[in-house]
Amino acid sequence: MVETWAATAAAPARRPRARRTEAGRQRRGSRVVRFALAASLVAVLAMWWASVPAAFVATPANALTSIGELSGMLGAVLVCAQVLLIARVPWFENAVGLDKLVSWHRSLGTSVILLVVAHVVFIVLGGELTSRNPPWDELVSVLQSYPDMLTALIGTIAFLAVGLSSARLIRTRLSYEVWYWLHVTTYAAIFLTFFHQLSGGAHFVAYPINRIAWILLYLGTAAAVLTWRFILPATDAWRGRMRVVAVVAESPGMNSVWLRGPNLDRLGVRAGNFLLVRFISWGHLGTAHPYSVSAVPANGHLRITVGTLGDHSRKLPALRTGTLVFAEGPFGHFTADRASRSRILLVAGGAGIGPIRALAEELALRGARPVVLYRVSSVEQLALMDELTALPGVTVFPLVGRRTELGYDPLGAGSLARIVPDLAEWEAFICGPEAMAEQVESSLRELRMPRRFIHREELSMS
Repeated sequence: MVETWAATAAAPARRPRARRTEAGRQRRGSRVVRFALAASLVAVLAMWWASVPAAFVATPANALTSIGELSGMLGAVLVCAQVLLIARVPWFENAVGLDKLVSWHRSLGTSVILLVVAHVVFIVLGGELTSRNPPWDELVSVLQSYPDMLTALIGTIAFLAVGLSSARLIRTRLSYEVWYWLHVTTYAAIFLTFFHQLSGGAHFVAYPINRIAWILLYLGTAAAVLTWRFILPATDAWRGRMRVVAVVAESPGMNSVWLRGPNLDRLGVRAGNFLLVRFISWGHLGTAHPYSVSAVPANGHLRITVGTLGDHSRKLPALRTGTLVFAEGPFGHFTADRASRSRILLVAGGAGIGPIRALAEELALRGARPVVLYRVSSVEQLALMDELTALPGVTVFPLVGRRTELGYDPLGAGSLARIVPDLAEWEAFICGPEAMAEQVESSLRELRMPRRFIHREELSMS
């Protein structure tokens, strides 16, 4: 293990009240969003109950059909909620944070898929018990008997494809670009499945109030997406447009891109934030990728440091000087404002060194003395190491080597306790691959660090 001590040290940071207020505001925002989601589900249940036939449990066929209808209605509401969570609505992001919204979006995805499948299965089973047809024949009968069912079938298949692509086993085998464009089809799937609900749904055909409420739900969701996901970001991106100044190879598989722009100081980028970056160059136009900032704007320049994890990032070294860049953001609450203790541990792995390096600099400027644990498999992968060791007041511990070679886990509880005693009294910021982040959090919890003092930023939007 290599240990590098900075030349100077500053006094411990004090504990500003504003930081506690920020954390409290996020907790309140999270509760409000959860309450709104629960209230929407209760409203759907009330809508279904008010319009369900009195004899909906008179026979097994009626009961199954009614359950299928309820599953479809709940699934539709959760789909709208999923879209709204990542529509970049300012209130949601300010109250909760984009990282947590993305996590909730993922969690809701499983529920949506299960409800969509339940909707189809129970409707078919209910019809099968009534008509005595085999399941396949009943499915064909449903498709032929109700309006707008062909488009609904296409939309349902799209939903299932998106859901499967997010399963961990499949997601790890897909490039970000393929995953991204599969998820874009969600908008088409919502559109394709909407009309059959109004034209064939038993709870909408004869109930105009329900129809109006459903239309308003979808129109509101569409308006939010168009406004905050497309129109305003496109306008802001044009105003804050940048150009590539240089691409620097920091280590094998790690590159920094320096950007220049006239309005960088107005973006409000903080250490720990990330931007959705789109390079106007062949091979990069199709998607905007989330890249963390490794050097905050200064003198009209900004830097992102990127690991070669996909097709998009592997093409970064080929970017030409002067390439036009559009960026959305900043996003994320992985900032120094979340720190409420004077002793701070920063843990980086892989491309996570970018935001950790920026965060270490800001914390040091605030008077803190952060300790950085930098986990890599080989010495050659220690990107930005010279910059880290040059930061006054920052202590750096490179943790180099594979576990099979070392014979132990450098991020295990025992190893962490030997490097930094009394971790229960510290606060931690973790950025890196998901598996690494989970290991570090587990070790810190084992060492009795309270969960509220462990902050994570995963290098993924998927």
